[in-house]
This record gives sequence, structure tokens and C-alpha cells, in this order.
Amino acid sequence: MAVKKSELYSSLWKSCDELRGGMDASQYKNYVLVLLFVKYVSDKYAGREDALLEVPEGGSFADMVAAKGKKDIGERLNKIIAKLAEANRLNGVINVPEADFNDDNKLGSGDDMVQRLTKLVAIFENPALNFTNHRAEDDDLLGDAYEYLMRHFATESGKSKGQFYTPAEVSRVMAKLVGVAEATSPRQTIYDPTCGSGSLLLKAADEALPIKLSIYGQEMDNATYALARMNMILHGHDTADLVRGNTLSAPATWDAPAGQLKQHDFVVANPPFSTKSWTTGLTPEADVYGRFTGFGVPPAKNGDYAFLLHILRSLKGDGKGVVVLPHGVLFRGNAEAVIRRNLVQRGVLKGIIGLPPNLFYGTGIPAALLVLDKAGAALRTGIFMMDASRGFIKDGNKNRLREQDIHRIVDVWRRQQDEPHYARMVPVTEIASPENDYNLNLPRYVTPPPTQDRHDIEAHLRGGLPAADLDALSAYWDVYPTLRGELVQPQADRPGYYQLRVAAEDIRPTIYEHAEFRAFSRRVEETFAEWVARAEPLLRSMGPDTKPKQLLHTLSEELLATFGPVHLLDGYDVYQRLMNYWAATLQDDVYQVVAEGWDAKPYQPLVGKKQKRGPWTSDLVPRSLLISRYLAEEEAAVQQATEALAEATRRREELEEEHTGEEGLLSELEYSTPAQLLAAVKARRKELLKAQKTTELRGKLKKALTQREAEKAEAPTPLSLAEAKAEAQRLLPLLKAQQTAQPAAHGTGDLFGQATEADAPLVAEAWLQAQPAKVQAAVRWFQEEGRQVLGLDDNTPADTPAAASPAAEDAPATPAEELAALTALEAALMAEDAAKKTLKAAAQTLEDLIGPTYLRLTADETQDLLVTYKWLTHLHHAVAQELSRLSQALARRLDELGTRYATPLPAQEAAVAALTQRVQAHLAGMGFSWK
Repeated sequence: MAVKKSELYSSLWKSCDELRGGMDASQYKNYVLVLLFVKYVSDKYAGREDALLEVPEGGSFADMVAAKGKKDIGERLNKIIAKLAEANRLNGVINVPEADFNDDNKLGSGDDMVQRLTKLVAIFENPALNFTNHRAEDDDLLGDAYEYLMRHFATESGKSKGQFYTPAEVSRVMAKLVGVAEATSPRQTIYDPTCGSGSLLLKAADEALPIKLSIYGQEMDNATYALARMNMILHGHDTADLVRGNTLSAPATWDAPAGQLKQHDFVVANPPFSTKSWTTGLTPEADVYGRFTGFGVPPAKNGDYAFLLHILRSLKGDGKGVVVLPHGVLFRGNAEAVIRRNLVQRGVLKGIIGLPPNLFYGTGIPAALLVLDKAGAALRTGIFMMDASRGFIKDGNKNRLREQDIHRIVDVWRRQQDEPHYARMVPVTEIASPENDYNLNLPRYVTPPPTQDRHDIEAHLRGGLPAADLDALSAYWDVYPTLRGELVQPQADRPGYYQLRVAAEDIRPTIYEHAEFRAFSRRVEETFAEWVARAEPLLRSMGPDTKPKQLLHTLSEELLATFGPVHLLDGYDVYQRLMNYWAATLQDDVYQVVAEGWDAKPYQPLVGKKQKRGPWTSDLVPRSLLISRYLAEEEAAVQQATEALAEATRRREELEEEHTGEEGLLSELEYSTPAQLLAAVKARRKELLKAQKTTELRGKLKKALTQREAEKAEAPTPLSLAEAKAEAQRLLPLLKAQQTAQPAAHGTGDLFGQATEADAPLVAEAWLQAQPAKVQAAVRWFQEEGRQVLGLDDNTPADTPAAASPAAEDAPATPAEELAALTALEAALMAEDAAKKTLKAAAQTLEDLIGPTYLRLTADETQDLLVTYKWLTHLHHAVAQELSRLSQALARRLDELGTRYATPLPAQEAAVAALTQRVQAHLAGMGFSWK
């Protein structure tokens, strides 16, 4: 399976976590990228006769895996890397001191080092990082990895090295501006005097493909130079001529004659900003290469123009260059003002593009791209200036150019046409005027758009919506010409002011229901369908020979061109939607299809500590998509069960809140979970039912005793033995039932008071066989102590109910009320439990069908799922969201204006006067006066 960038980045992050604590963040990348290089080369070239690089015995990633857990793992890793370096003439490139795997100070000692390095190697052993099928020529793998590390660690490390790295987005802009696409021969050269990791050079050189330019570069930092060499090799530029050294004091000259610099067709550079030590090892006034002749010597403590002049001297007579420099070079005075004037007068400065602030690692200052072009310099009469500083997105603590920002910069540059508040061709005469005096600060020439929302004083005083604010929405009225009249109407007595015709809450519905809005929505749908008609065949025809980046370029350019003529909807915004989706999902999908075909590749990931097989899934075809297309009925059953459970839970929660809260009928129940609540409810309900049965039996016993006393009063003759036995036999069942239901109620100390539920049968037998004295004692207990135990007295009939409470609302809950609440809550809990079981069963039925459905997918079905229902459906929703965003912006603006001017000053004064009068009246009522 092709490597997904998300997997790569995740592994890199884990790698850095293993190294955290032993070294500075800026050093992590040296270790991680060397391991990445060894892993990549081993996967791609081991055992191949036509390999670009040789993977010798004892010099592969497999050897690193074999070293895991060994006491001398650090030494072993160094030897493995050294063998790979020696076999490919990479000594000093991948086996550098900055990545010593046997360094106790950075990696710990003893078992600490063994465990750390073992875990580190294991991360790259992950099967997901198999580079066998990866095509380096179509993806800047190491450059992206390096960028990822720099993005996470440049700021954290606190090192200025962050500024030596050019963000990928800026590199792409520079690569396009320098004009490499116009290259015609592989003999043409491209050069970067401060090449860093080489990513800028690679991106610029790729613009010339299929022509393969000759690459030259120089880098002073040893570890960064090593990264650049690795980067070039991995991308098939093993002949790139990179030199280690200080570009200003010891520039590489390659095959140039003595005292001259090699001349190049194209130059790109991002030199260190405002370096103060640029003259170290160099006497500028006696520079043998004449780099400062005719322009002037830069300030001793600021080397920005020193790098620019080096680039200028390194260009051929028709050469072109782009350099990143801080904004200060455009307006600083003294020696830099002299250099700036000479650059303009000689015509070598073709353009300036102002970039957003906080783009570069290690510095937050804004920068500018200076475009140099010697071709036609003598005839140049103007400088094209562009202020692109407002086009970016926040990305963590940095800013980043979006795809649409990159495209717009390049498009506007190529057209060289004026755009209000964005770009302008500025005549040299204007730059040289006394007012400007060769100051190139962009705001002098490209007026920024207003940043503040101006308020209309008269509207605040007298109300109404200013015509100027409504006219500012002209882009909407051009598309919806009659909608304006539906939303606002002129004020009859005040020209230039309007009032809303609809209530604020009706603005949005009025827009969405208007015929012109619906017509425009249909046009957007039709425009998207036009693009789909061209894009779908391209997507469906993907195969092993497809170049993903070329495919993206074709799709995105088609999308931009298709939506370009659509007024109001910005084609660049739609273009950005596609590029966002490419970065998030489509990129990985396309690379996998190209590498492995239209195969969903379903699998069951290992989950949990015991690494059991989890639910079926697929990186290409999400479970949700498979289910919606093939298992809709089963999904509906799960949804229905989910809704039933939600309703059962709602009912249970209502009853629980009603009865178990403070002062509720069941407030004394103790529980933490629904299961514990159910157990508590069942126990309490059983207890109440038992008590209810006891009460019933007591009533029967009372009735029997009362009847016996009445009979005794009529016939006071003492009982005979036979009569006593008969009486005992008659009362015994009631006594047994009472004793069984609540044995502790007696406590009399006699035979029956001591009996328990288990003793009841024996008690009955003993009583029937007892002597007359025992029987008489039992009768006496019923007659004497039984009255008191059963709550009978001379004034209370056996079946008389308790007196009603004088205050019904204060009466405690009756057992019947509590029993009813318990019964209802128990039913709700049981219903919720049953709903959970139903949902679980429905979900399991669905799950059991997912795996077989995945495995039955054909290539055509997978293609249909991806192209129609995943990719194009997502992009269709994205375009709809863009349209919705525009319409919501109109509604918000009208609502904002209506609210802003809703209460004019006279109305506010009247409201204040009324409130003042009320306050004075209250004060007067309290005996105070306030004026």
C-alpha cells in the first residue's frame, strides 16, 4: 500500500517524542530524517540491480531492526549508516556528527539508550510505512517531512535556524515567478546560494519538467547540507552539484574562470534575514568577484543586499532570479537607499510582491519577494508591485499561504495588469520623483483597501440606511437586480437613505426564496455539472501511469476556469475548496488508486491492548459510504433503534428527575448508574409489596380478634381444651402469615414471638399438640398482648382507617403513591434496557454484513463509490457551502446595518428622558430630589 502522508507525519511525531528530553528540538530532525532516508532507500532499492542507490549487506534498515534490544545498538546503527554511506559516496551526508546514534549526552546511556533507540527503530518498522510502491519523482517526500518537522519545532527550539527554511507555499510561488517553466534545454542551470534542505531548489527545478535542469547550490550549515544531499538523491537528482561553505566569503565557482562566479539561468534564494556577520572573511570593497561594483556596499551589520547582489552577479545576461528579503530592504536609508536607486535605474528589478507577516520560521517580520530579470533591463520603464499581504490563513502560531493565494499571486503576476488594492505597474518616473525618492515601500504605490467600517453620522442622528453602504454591496445587486427593491426602499423625505422593507428575522428567508437567488443557485449547479462532465472521465481513467500532481493540476485549473466567469462567486474560493479536499483526503486516495488499482483494500485493524481484530474498514471506501449505498435497510434499523433508545432514555430521565430529586417520592434511593437505580427500585418495590401484604394480614387478624372478643363478651364461659384448640387452629394461619411477613413485629418472648419464617411449620405442629396451658397462653397472648402489638385499643375499631391529614399538601407520600412511582420508573428502566438490547442487536446485524459487503466489491463498484459518491459528492457540497456563505454574508450585512441605525439620536434622547423621569419619580417617592 502506498504511504499516506498522514501515516508518515504521525510516525515522525512519534519518533520525535522518543527523542524528546535528551536534546534540543532543532536537533530531532537530524536523527529522524537519517532513519527515514535509510528506511526509504532500503524499501525502494534493496535487492534491485537497476537501483539508483546500492543497499550493501549490513547497511540496510533490516539490519537496524536486527539491532533492536542489543546493548550496543547505538554503535551498530552508526556502523549500518556508515556502510550505506560508503557504498554510495555519501560519507559526511548521512553519517554526520549531528546524528550520532551512540551519543550518551543526547540519547542516554545503558538501558536508557537501548530502549529509546529500539522504540525509535520500531516506529519506522510500522507496516504502514512501506515505501516500496512510493514514487519519489512525483512527491517531495523528504521535503514535506522536513517541513513538517520544522513547522513543529522551529518555534519551540528558539533557534534562528527556522528562518533558513522556506515554507513550501512560498517555495512554490518563487518557483513559478522565476520563470523556470520557460526552460528549453537541460543545459540550463538553476542555482540557490543558500539552499538549506534543498526543497526550494527542487520545487523550482520541477517547474521545468520534463526538462531536467542542472542544479547547483551552496549551504553553510553542515547538517542542513546533508539533508539537501539526501533530498536530491531521493528525488532522482543525484547529479545535483551542492557545495558546503559560506556563499559570501567563499562562493562556489564550479567551472567559472578565476575571479568570476558561475553564471546561471535561474536563481532562487531565501537567505538568512538581516545577518550581522556577513562580512566575516570578506572585504567587500575588495571583492574579487565585483559583486558590489556599480551598486554600493551594504551596511556592515545588515547583509540583506549582499545576498541580492551576489544573486545578481550570478545571473546570465538574460537570467532571472527571485529572492526573499525582509520588507525593510524596500525603504531603509543610507547605503541601502543607494543600492536601491541603482537597482531601479539599471532596470534589473522587475517586480516586488509583499507577503503576509509571520510566514517564516524563526521570525515574524513580513517579507517580500524581489524578482530580478536582466532580460530587457535597459528598456524597463516600470516595476510591477503587488501587495499580497492579506491573503493567508492562520495555522497554529504561524500564517500560511492558501492554495488560492498562491494561484492568485501567480495569475496576477503573469497578467501584469493593475488590480485595485492588490497590484499595479508603477512607472519608474513615479518611483524616482522627489516625493518618493526611490523608496519602494508598497503602500506608497498600492493603496490598501479600507480596513474600518465607516459609520454615517447623519444616519446615527436621523436613522435610515446610507445608500453608500448599500452600493458597496453592488456585487450582489449585479446578480440579484430586483432583490434590493425587495429588501429596502428609499426614504421619501431623505434622498440617499433607505429603510428595510422586511423585519430583521425575514431578511434571510427573503433572500433564499427570491427568484433571482434561485436562478443563480441553478446556474452554480449547472456550472459545477459542466466541470464534472470533464473531471469525471479523468478520475475514472486513473491507472498506473497517472501522475497524481498532474491530475490535480488539470482538475483544479479546469475548475478555476469553469467558475471564473460566474459573477459573485469567486473562482479562487471554489478552487481552494478542491485544494483543501486534495490535502485532506483526495491526495491519499489518488496515490493509492494509482499504486494499487480500484481495490477498496478492506481490513480489520488491531485494537486494544490485546490487539484484537476490530470492525471492518477501508482507507479508500469509508464505512459510512459503504453502508449508505449497500446496507441502507440495516442502517435504517439501527437508526430506528437509536431513536427508540433516545425516547426511552428521555422517559427514564424525566421520571428519574421527577421522583429521585430533592423532596421527590424516591429521593432516598442511592445509586450512581441506571443499572444501580434499577436494582434499588426493584429492592424498594419488593419491600413495599411485602409491607402491603403484611398490612393486609394484620387487617384480617384484627378482624378475627375483634370477632373473638365480641363472642367472648356474649359468652364469657372459659374455653374448653377442645375449644381452645379449635380457636388456635382457626387463628394459626393468620398468625403464621403475619409472622412470615414480619416476624420481628412481635417481640413478646413467647413461642410465637421467637418464631421465624423457617420455624412456622414446627410452631403450628407444636401448638396443635401442646398442653392446655400452652394453648391458654397462646389465646391470652392474642387477647392481651396482641391488641397492643396490632395497635388496637378500646376506642379504635379494627377496620377503622387512619384519620386524614388536615393539610393534604404537607402529608407524606402514601405507600401506594411511592409504589406507583416505583412501578413507573421500573417500567421505564426496563424499557430503556430493552431498547439498548434492540440497538445492540441491530448494530451487530449491520456489522456482520459490512465485512462480506466489502469483500464482494468489484473494481467498477469501488470506482463508482469513490468517484461519484465520495469525491464528486463532497466537492458538490463544498460548492453549495460556498454559495451559502456568500448569501449569509449579505444577510448578516443588512441585519448589521439595520441594527446599527435602528435607533437614531432623537429616539435615544427620548428614551433617556423617559428613564430619567422614572428615576426622579422613584427618588421623589423616597423623599429625594435629583437635578
